[in-house]
Amino acid sequence: MGLFKKKTVTKAYDKENKKPVIKASICNGEQVAGFKNIHTGKIEEVMLIKNQADLDAFKKMYGIDGEIEKEY
Repeated sequence: MGLFKKKTVTKAYDKENKKPVIKASICNGEQVAGFKNIHTGKIEEVMLIKNQADLDAFKKMYGIDGEIEKEY
């Protein structure tokens, strides 16, 4: 029926120590969105990005505005 909308819950991340990045593979073009620790350089993978809708969902989930840096 679709009477009720699904609530979107904004998740939080450590904005002082982590920044959002997209890790892209040079070989097959696979992209994974996640957060990079600015002190250690370690990337915490969150979700696979298959298309623009997935990227928009990731941005909306964490309240991210603007472009996300890609790393290869």
